[in-house]
Amino acid sequence: MRLLLDTHLLLWTVARPGLLSTAARSLIGDPLNQPSFSVVSVWEVAIKFSSGRLEFNLPPLDLRETLLESGYHELTVLGAHAIAVAALPHIHKDPFDRLLIAQAMVEGITLLTADSTIARYPGPIRKV
Repeated sequence: MRLLLDTHLLLWTVARPGLLSTAARSLIGDPLNQPSFSVVSVWEVAIKFSSGRLEFNLPPLDLRETLLESGYHELTVLGAHAIAVAALPHIHKDPFDRLLIAQAMVEGITLLTADSTIARYPGPIRKV
């Protein structure tokens, strides 16, 4: 199964793995699954890291390099992803999360999240 991790799960995977649930660790660690990260998450970390937000204290370059070295697939942003955001219900206001949701829907990738609000969207989303 192809997995797209949301930004918090990516940060936890790299910097604070103890925060990952057992279900998240199991899915991410399953050799039959292909974990991915979105350029959207790297962009979000870059913006929040540069503004000094404590929960985003991992340099975006380090995050990206670690994920690539760990075998994660990098998902770029396409116009189809941006267009799909317009069709999403207004459950969540965060533009980064909305684009991740749209990417998962367009690509048919299961979005893993610990966020209950994101998990309310229809489609290939799994709260872990």
